[in-house]
Amino acid sequence: MPTFRYQSIGADGAVTAGTLFAADRAGAVRSIAQRGETALTMSMVDGDTDGAAAIKRRPTISRSELADFIRELATAIEAGLPLMSALRTVHKQAGTPKLRAILDYIIDRVEAGIPLFQAAKEYGPPFDDMTVGMMRAADASGRTSEVLHQLADLLERSVELRREVVGAVIYPAMVAGLISVSVVIMIVFVLPRIMQPILASGRPMPLPTEILLAMSNFIASWWYLIGATFVMVWYGSKAWHANPDNRLRFDTAVLRLPVVGRLLRDIAVARFTRTLGTLVSAGIPILSALRIVRDTLGNHALMNAIDHVTEKVTTGQSLADPLERSGLFPPLLVQIVNIGERSGRLEQMLMHAAGSFDRQVNNSLKLFTRILPTVLLVVMAVVAVFVLAAILLPILELQQSVG
Repeated sequence: MPTFRYQSIGADGAVTAGTLFAADRAGAVRSIAQRGETALTMSMVDGDTDGAAAIKRRPTISRSELADFIRELATAIEAGLPLMSALRTVHKQAGTPKLRAILDYIIDRVEAGIPLFQAAKEYGPPFDDMTVGMMRAADASGRTSEVLHQLADLLERSVELRREVVGAVIYPAMVAGLISVSVVIMIVFVLPRIMQPILASGRPMPLPTEILLAMSNFIASWWYLIGATFVMVWYGSKAWHANPDNRLRFDTAVLRLPVVGRLLRDIAVARFTRTLGTLVSAGIPILSALRIVRDTLGNHALMNAIDHVTEKVTTGQSLADPLERSGLFPPLLVQIVNIGERSGRLEQMLMHAAGSFDRQVNNSLKLFTRILPTVLLVVMAVVAVFVLAAILLPILELQQSVG
């Protein structure tokens, strides 16, 4: 759909400027009027008539904002409002221009007779396959508010999990960065000034001092080469990871790391369990749910395993057997899936297990945050001792010779 740039004036006299999506100019003016505003100017962006530019310029929102939007929509529908009235109510309460622009598009498409999930799919990000699938299930099951509440819960938990992971990593990353910067400053700027009088004496230097001085001279003389090397390594690694086989090897190796590998696996398993349980409980067939869950795992080794599991389930096999044969999923999950399949309560078992795996993720995060700073402190201590030895040894030798 085309993009229109507009200026409008509200009942309070406030002038608003922005962009919205509509089938034509009249539809754009009508969208402004539905918000209780009057359009002052309206122009199509770049004369876009086929919607190509509109797709490129469509604003998006964060996962947290998407969860809030879904929750408000579910609450409005639960209160008895029809879908269109619920969308307009959420539109009035929208706190950001981006969300209002998204709702302009959704409302216009739903008014034209398009289902909500189809409008979301046409819009694109932030509506991913999981969100669209849950909206489709809400529409098909007749339990719209209930399924949308489940979707909001799932989105909020994924945001919470991401925040926990970032919170666990950010402090060690800051410490590592400070250590690296401090060492470089010490080697490049401080060490040569301290060593200059000793070097002028012509005395042979101890091995630690020679190593640091060589590093200092190399960094000072070839800093541009070092920078270029880092850039080449960065782009080279991105190109290497772009190859699916290389990415699969890397992700498989990462899962085998002692602490980090277990943490990443626990996070992926917790996400897999909660998402699959939510999708199945919403009425999405197991094969469709597996295909949706696959893209939420973030690890190509696990994604490849889910592809294999999906193939086996397609041929009539149970879900538990290929999960167990992959060797990448914990035995507890395999047992839970096996019991759920036999009892016909797979979605309930998965949702109960999701809480257990969430606690396991929290424990793994706590272990990670305890081990990594300790390792960094040990590394920092070793580096500090080495630098001090490189500085003090020649000074002590010079004092002894003078004495």
